[in-house]
Amino acid sequence: MTTPVLDALDALESEAIHIFREVAGEFDRPVILFSGGKDSTLLVHLAVKAFAPAPVPFPLLHVDTGHNYAEVIEFRDRIVAEKGLRLEVAHVQDWIDDGRLTERPDGTRNPLQTVPLLDTIVEKRHDAVFGGGRRDEERARAKERIMSLRDGFGRWDPRSQRPELWNLYNGRHAPGEHVRVFPISNWTELDVWRYIQRERIELPSIYYSHRREVFRRDGMWLAEGPWGGPRGTEVLEERTVRYRTVGDGSCTGAVESTATTLDEIIAEVTASRLTERGATRADDRLSEAAMEDRKREGYF
Repeated sequence: MTTPVLDALDALESEAIHIFREVAGEFDRPVILFSGGKDSTLLVHLAVKAFAPAPVPFPLLHVDTGHNYAEVIEFRDRIVAEKGLRLEVAHVQDWIDDGRLTERPDGTRNPLQTVPLLDTIVEKRHDAVFGGGRRDEERARAKERIMSLRDGFGRWDPRSQRPELWNLYNGRHAPGEHVRVFPISNWTELDVWRYIQRERIELPSIYYSHRREVFRRDGMWLAEGPWGGPRGTEVLEERTVRYRTVGDGSCTGAVESTATTLDEIIAEVTASRLTERGATRADDRLSEAAMEDRKREGYF
């Protein structure tokens, strides 16, 4: 009998599905972080494939900053309804209203997601938390294992990472600790887009080229919204843009692009020399170790 040869996307899919099933068998209360962005939408697609025809056996969790693009929230709610999924939402505004968090002077709420995330994990007793982080995105994420231990305070210590040999994963954790799980760690942005094309996965419309009023700040095109708008000499102007990543509107930039099809996006990503976070996320520019510092505190 001839053993079938998997192509690169088949191998990545197989690995991710194996990880979902391993976690389902080993942990009691897993949850998938879901923002409506391309990577978390890919996770949901893989989870559905992993357990079909049965339903996905764990819920989704969105830490909602209140500064999201309307197209993404509409997409999030529609996908949850169409696929019959369970969605938990932690609203950052609730933590601000009751005094557990304080609004930042710069208006961004992206760093404020950590406390609601950790509080919800404790409240719901989630022992495994799936995330859509990939090693090609950023240097701190390149250090992370597929199963990454968080201590009783939700913190990450890169020095305590466990060996992962072949496809053997160590999910052991003490009471109060939990494990972050990254099934698409080994994927690149290009892999993600090629798989989205192959599987015909629907995404929010803002990932494709469209006209939008934006203003220039720190080399990025930012949109006006509840989080604020132009300051000083910054001026709103209408540009043809798309988003490579989805996050808090105050710190997620668009890129100028005419790519309206998956073929055009794949060609654009292939030619790019910057990761999507490096090109469009202001929160990662706060310092050389901005992402690692946030991850040590319990961030995604």
